[in-house]
Order: sequence, then C-alpha cells, then structure tokens
Amino acid sequence: MFEFWRKRRRRRLMRTQLPQEAVGWMEANVPYVRSLPEGDRRELEGLVQIFLEEKWFEGAGGIELTDEIRVTVAAQACILLLRRDTDVYSELRTVVVYPQAYVARATTQDAAGIVTEGEQLRLGESWDLGTIVLSWDDVRHGAADIRDGHNVVFHEFAHQLDQESGAADGTPVLGERSRYISWARVLSRTFQDLQERIAADRKTVLDPYAGTDAAEFFAVATECFFEKPRSLERHRPELYAELRRFYRRDPAALARGEPERLEEG
Repeated sequence: MFEFWRKRRRRRLMRTQLPQEAVGWMEANVPYVRSLPEGDRRELEGLVQIFLEEKWFEGAGGIELTDEIRVTVAAQACILLLRRDTDVYSELRTVVVYPQAYVARATTQDAAGIVTEGEQLRLGESWDLGTIVLSWDDVRHGAADIRDGHNVVFHEFAHQLDQESGAADGTPVLGERSRYISWARVLSRTFQDLQERIAADRKTVLDPYAGTDAAEFFAVATECFFEKPRSLERHRPELYAELRRFYRRDPAALARGEPERLEEG
C-alpha cells in the first residue's frame, strides 16, 4: 500500500510546476540547467520536487539551511537521473550540509598494508548507510564553472548510484548482463592505463584522484563526462561511450551543436 501511495505522489509531483523562485535559484546557481532541452528541464523540475519531498536535509558547522541550498543540491543530484528508468536515490535518506570544507576522521591503508588513522579535510563524502555530506562553498563553486571538470555533487551522487548495486565498486546497476561485461572490460582497462600514466607522471584527462580505486574512478569519470565531455570523448572514447549509454546523454555532441547519439536500453 505504501508503494502505491508513493508512486501516486511522485506522479503528481512530476506534473507540478516548480515554484518560480526555485527555478530562479536553479538557473542562477546551476548554469548547466540552462543548457538542457525543454523536455529535460520539465523532467528535472519534477525530480527536484520528489527529491525535496523525500530526502531530509541537516545543517552542520553552524550553517543556516535555506530552500536555496536545498534546491541547488537537488538540481545537481537529479541531473544524473534524467532520462533514466531509475529510482530517486532509493538508498539515500539524509543530506548533511556544512558551510565549507570540514574535517573528518579517516582510515587509510598503504601499499604495504599499513593502516593509519587521522583527520582529513573533506569537500564531501557519500556513506553507504544512506547519507551524503557536502560543503556548501564547494557545491556552489563546483556548479558555477560547468567546464572545469570538478563538481562535488555529481561526484558524491555518482557514489550513491554506484552503491545502489550493493557495493561501492565502480559498477552501478546496469540492467542486462551484456552491459556488465562491456562495462567491466572498458572501465578495467581504462583504470589500469590511468594508474600507469599517473605512476609515470603523464598528463590525463581524468583527475588523478580517479586512480584511487574503482569507486573513485567512476565518480571522477562522471564529473568529467558532464563537465569536460569533448575532452573525455577525444581521449577516452570507449569510456565516454559507456557513460553515454548509462546516463542516456551525449553532452559532447550537444557541445558541438550536433544531435545526440543515443542507444536504446
């Protein structure tokens, strides 16, 4: 019965127009929205309303949460969901927002297997227990420049998509078995080559942080796909093609003023 009412509520929200004030925040704070086709804009407005209805926001570090903050985060998070037959971050319950980069406890393990604990300065993080943490300063700065390849919301919500498969391993829910075979082949090969380039101190289109592990590779690749699509397509065409199929978008073609090349499924 709960699922019936949830679907009904979501259908209503998808048909409801987003308040004009919220549209203004979206367009001002998330310039990427202004480049979307009209159909995507309408879908995004509905997804944003579902997100705001179903997710709980908490302020931390003295920040005063506002509707502008909520809308700015939700808009970027929901860009990753457009055109896709997927739930609205089914495992996510809470978004915690700090005013700026924050300090968090971290445990790391080096190549020799030595584990160390300490504190790290964080811009954001995605927990596997239904929580995302974000720095508001970095949310704004990441959204403002849509060509620098860095967007903390895209990054952390890509982790959420990854974790929906049950493990943070760089492989989100893909559907057909053949998709997993192609995904594993391309991402594994690209990840290995990236690590070799990083070790040789060679330039890469992906931020070197992508070489940390498979989960960070997918999150960084997502940032690059949306913000530096033409460079990613040129330097990593197979990776770009896999992400194009997953996200059902072709931002490189749109950047060239060409029709999108999309596959079914």
